[in-house]
Amino acid sequence: MIRDKSATKPAKDAPKKAAANKAAPAKVKTAAPQAMAAPAGKKAIIAVAPPSFRRERALIKRGVWPVAGCDEAGRGPLAGPVVAAAVILDPDRIPRGIDDSKRLTAEEREKLFDKICATAQVSVAVASPSRIDRDNILRASLWALKRAVVALPEAPRHVFVDGRDRLDTECDCEAVIGGDGIVLSIAAASIIAKVTRDRLMCALAQDCPGYGFEQHKGYAVPEHLDALDRLGPTIHHRSFFAPVAAARAKHMPWTVEPVRDLFSVTEVEVQVDASVEIDVSAGL
Repeated sequence: MIRDKSATKPAKDAPKKAAANKAAPAKVKTAAPQAMAAPAGKKAIIAVAPPSFRRERALIKRGVWPVAGCDEAGRGPLAGPVVAAAVILDPDRIPRGIDDSKRLTAEEREKLFDKICATAQVSVAVASPSRIDRDNILRASLWALKRAVVALPEAPRHVFVDGRDRLDTECDCEAVIGGDGIVLSIAAASIIAKVTRDRLMCALAQDCPGYGFEQHKGYAVPEHLDALDRLGPTIHHRSFFAPVAAARAKHMPWTVEPVRDLFSVTEVEVQVDASVEIDVSAGL
């Protein structure tokens, strides 16, 4: 059998082609941009896990019970009180749909409010605008949260509180940042606090027409700021919040204390007894 030598002999430019193939990066097939992009006119939806009863159940397994969650509503508004709530959920009768109050509609919050009150231990405490003016908003909120925990029908052995500040309670207290979206008891308390405060603001709207409390619940929306500028503050406004202080200075300037200039020079007359001899050289 006679073999063709050209079939066994490598081509002269074969080494060069092999080196070129090694140097060139491998081509990776990618999907078309149209396939990866979201369809036009549609927004991407990010799924957020609802709060769970996991932390409470872990404490129950260790024999720690009752366990409460507490939260407040109304730190940011210019008017109205801060409302704090504490809730001890019944592990066997937890209403479905409990979530951070900010993720729920007003109708959903109202329905869950009734279900939580019917199945759980609930307490509410209120810090008035005068207390907020006296203590500042943070201290007033913590005061109301502690009062809500103390007011529970059954004293808890462990408390979860939303935020970074722990409460000065007799039982163990655990602060959970973003707790209303993580711990189910805190989420239940956020609903109770939010619904209670919204109802209070709607009641205040009847006593103070023109401010729109029933719509914005005292927050610094343009409509509220415009009403403040036209009508001035009420007794339900927080005096030391900047927009309220500006409106008070405009409508009630006699209530604003003048700011003292700490760097002003005041002349002081000093009388020296002529009978006292002063030795100037003594200080040299």
